[in-house]
Amino acid sequence: MTEMYNWSLKKMKRMIVALIGTTILFVGIAMIFLPGPAVVVIPAALGILATEFAWARKALQLVKDRIKRTTNSLNNNEEQKKEKSS
Repeated sequence: MTEMYNWSLKKMKRMIVALIGTTILFVGIAMIFLPGPAVVVIPAALGILATEFAWARKALQLVKDRIKRTTNSLNNNEEQKKEKSS
């Protein structure tokens, strides 16, 4: 009986995480078109979903990699501008 109870709690937790994470993800996607910090909200939603779902972990890793590449690219462009002006 306790095994079934634990299984039910795990399923309930997974459903709650899915509901909250999906809601926040949709709000973040809406913020792409509406005013708001979509760049912050979408990774946060993926972080919530990643606690229970492997696909969200992969998507979050892709977002992190994209942010690193973009940041490195912007930093390199700034360095090149400084070198040209010197």
